[in-house]
Amino acid sequence: MNWAQDEQYSNVYKKMNSKDLNQPALGKDRYKIRQAFIAAPGNSLIVVDYGQLELRILAHLVNCKSMLDAFEVGGDFHSRTAMNMYPYICEAIESKQVLVEWHPQPGQETPPVPLLKDIFASERRKAKMLNFSIAYGKTTIGLSRDWKVSVNEARETVAQWYGGREEVLRWQEARKKEAHRIGCGSDAEVAMCAMLEISKNAHLRELGWKLLLQVHDEVILEGPTE
Repeated sequence: MNWAQDEQYSNVYKKMNSKDLNQPALGKDRYKIRQAFIAAPGNSLIVVDYGQLELRILAHLVNCKSMLDAFEVGGDFHSRTAMNMYPYICEAIESKQVLVEWHPQPGQETPPVPLLKDIFASERRKAKMLNFSIAYGKTTIGLSRDWKVSVNEARETVAQWYGGREEVLRWQEARKKEAHRIGCGSDAEVAMCAMLEISKNAHLRELGWKLLLQVHDEVILEGPTE
């Protein structure tokens, strides 16, 4: 569908600049662009992605106990990071004013108290940014610009993150030296393996499903709705 020429989306397209031309995340689809992606008649689209893929790879490669424990427990990794970054969030959790995560039981529609990600959304976004910034090697200068804080404050926050994850810092320093000698990747290889497994899956082919697209750690398939 050429949504740029469709009357329903033409005004939206004109308002967008080049950085907006990527498919937006589900929670940030301000202009409802995702509605422009439709399957063929009788088909549906399935979108599957990995949760915190780079961080999981990092935890595995580094063998960082605190990260491995967090992923083993499951739930919202970024909320747990925010809880460790901000004492007042930890106090709110301990006093049962908010929950880190909530797993509804049959018949339950709302949590007994608000979730951390809702009450402390700004802090969680900062924690999420920090998690991935460290995984990708962003400097404290870059973080200070993102957060609009001083370099010293950003440095203190990063130091706090590494405080319970010393294995990560040691591993990163070793990898920086190694990167000068060899070239290697991480999530790209996992995504490639996923695509190969999908393409080789006879059951998916029998059902009429096929891989349409891969974006970062996400794969999109199309097949019969039935």
